Amino acid sequence: MLRGRFEDAGELSPEELRAAYDDRLATAIDTVGKTIVAEAVDVDEAVLSGLVEGESPELTLTTAAEILALDDELPDAESIVAEARDILLMGMSIAVLDVEAIASGLDDEMEPKEIQQKTEGRFPMTLDEYALVHNYIERNKQ
Repeated sequence: MLRGRFEDAGELSPEELRAAYDDRLATAIDTVGKTIVAEAVDVDEAVLSGLVEGESPELTLTTAAEILALDDELPDAESIVAEARDILLMGMSIAVLDVEAIASGLDDEMEPKEIQQKTEGRFPMTLDEYALVHNYIERNKQ
């Protein structure tokens, strides 16, 4: 999700990559404080507690970015989401992958149109979906 933070994205499984995202979110929650995050972001406090306790609750990329943006050392949520999408789109370009190739490589867990719409930001993308696509792209860079 953040450039420079997940250089090993292609070496991890999608589940391990998602766990790394969760660890980064938990760090942000610990830094800012769970109460402040709960007040600032439209997310249930149980979800935040789960993240801090090592769980991997369903979250969208946008919600994750809103949590991260509360950390004064990070950019605003919009910039974080844009950067996350750029990572996917630039990775697709470098790896010479289109959405059909990604869908096929993911054993059609996501449809090509769905991948395109989510990477472009027209529909919400979950962190699990982001990890899946991010990992696949990174593993296939030439």
